[in-house]
Amino acid sequence: MEQRRFPGHNHWFYESQTSPHAIQAEPLVPEAALINDRFLLGLQQEASALQPLLQASQPMLLASRDLCQLLFPDRVAATLTHTLTLYDRLSTALTVAQVAGVQRLCNHYSARLNPLPGPDSSRESNNRLTQLTQYARQLAMQPELINAAALRALDAVGLTEPDIVTLNQIVGFVSYQARVAAGLQALMALPVRWLPGVTPPPDADRNGFAEKPLWKPGVKPLELRYASAEQLAAVTFCQPCPDLADAVWLLAHDAAALYGWQTLRQRINPTAFTPLAEATCARALGSRWAFQFFPDEVRETLLESVDDAAGQTTTQGRVVALAAQLTRSPERFSAAHLQPLVTEGWQPEALFALIQAVAIGNWNSRLFYAMGEAA
Repeated sequence: MEQRRFPGHNHWFYESQTSPHAIQAEPLVPEAALINDRFLLGLQQEASALQPLLQASQPMLLASRDLCQLLFPDRVAATLTHTLTLYDRLSTALTVAQVAGVQRLCNHYSARLNPLPGPDSSRESNNRLTQLTQYARQLAMQPELINAAALRALDAVGLTEPDIVTLNQIVGFVSYQARVAAGLQALMALPVRWLPGVTPPPDADRNGFAEKPLWKPGVKPLELRYASAEQLAAVTFCQPCPDLADAVWLLAHDAAALYGWQTLRQRINPTAFTPLAEATCARALGSRWAFQFFPDEVRETLLESVDDAAGQTTTQGRVVALAAQLTRSPERFSAAHLQPLVTEGWQPEALFALIQAVAIGNWNSRLFYAMGEAA
């Protein structure tokens, strides 16, 4: 018997549920699906005072928009090796946006997800979507919850190695997007919404950060003999990066996402405080692999705890405090968290560069942890 498919959702918050309504329910903000800039989601039009800053950041913004189109196109053709549908991708993005608590992202991904037909009513489809949602929520909220069993659970519901790599890239990208959006909203001094009862998860334990970690691929890496021309080109492009030496053949399962992610990393303008900001993300989220590539003095500053480093009454301490807040609670990040550095004389351009470093650090740390440290 053919499985039945029901379009629409009866509630945007529970992204894994569908129901058989004769009249399709509308998303809370339907126009959010039609916005042209799917990365900043209308912030560029609202931030009239920040136009020079955004113009100077065009290389980064263009790379980010390209990734939006790559990861969330209007249509996705599933194959035997790439089984993630557009529904799977947008449902995952909505889950991550909800964890981050940035309403602008929730509105957009909910509005795009709403008209798509949901999975069929079989037990297998329900288990698959449940695992996708649970994995995305855990990786977005507290990466250390991800372990080898979580990766095996994805394999058990039919995800292939390319699917698992793409899923982790999607979680990383939306985590990055949420923090860029939250940072811009703070630069614009927009009000934030406090969600009662939401407690940020604890930072990663100190254990293992002082030793050299080992890379243990979470899924089977791509074999050279099976690599396509696109995959070989992506591997070659990433070879100069020391943190990708062991990871590149695993991430090459999704060559386009790997190439786009590395292009974005190259287009984020580094500053003197970029390593400190990115290392704060790695220390808080538990990515010992990413943490080892930062300078010794940066690692020593953060080794005991992020809060100890953030409590220092120095510029370094204020940078750590900002990076920690944006990493832990982007939905609560506001102009007040920028004020200590503004008082020191930091200009919006320098603040936005710092926000970009924190945002990409969140993507890097989640991706490295899930793909090579969770096992």
